[in-house]
Amino acid sequence: MRSLVALMFLLFAAPAFAVLPSEQLADPKLEARARAISAELRCVVCQNQTIDDSDAELAHDLRVLLRQRLMAGDSDEQAKAFIANRYGDYVLLRPPFETETLLLWLGPFLVLAGGGVGVGIYLKRRREGEAMALTAEEQARLDQLLKEDVA
Repeated sequence: MRSLVALMFLLFAAPAFAVLPSEQLADPKLEARARAISAELRCVVCQNQTIDDSDAELAHDLRVLLRQRLMAGDSDEQAKAFIANRYGDYVLLRPPFETETLLLWLGPFLVLAGGGVGVGIYLKRRREGEAMALTAEEQARLDQLLKEDVA
């Protein structure tokens, strides 16, 4: 019974967010803006978590910095730009399409295309290998070897 309750608790538990109550802003509108922007910012320590989802100290610092910028009157874009200028475009979950981020945007497509070319070459070679038939001399030699082996 206990394990069933524990299992149900784990299944139905809401995802835990790392935003501490002390970090939250008193103004609900500003806090909502901060949460929306935080969903677009990556924790550079955890890499694939937003700063709201991360428990890392740097993510905490980014959350506090973001809220300070919003309280100072920055727009959403200005706040994101400030953090991106400070930490690089890598902090953005959707970095801009620029020459510095070209490989980041096109890399998956290049890998997919390379894999497709590799599969195509493999299938072509395999088909060519199956199509090769023995010449009459090779077949006669094979038959002779098989007869000798059986005898």
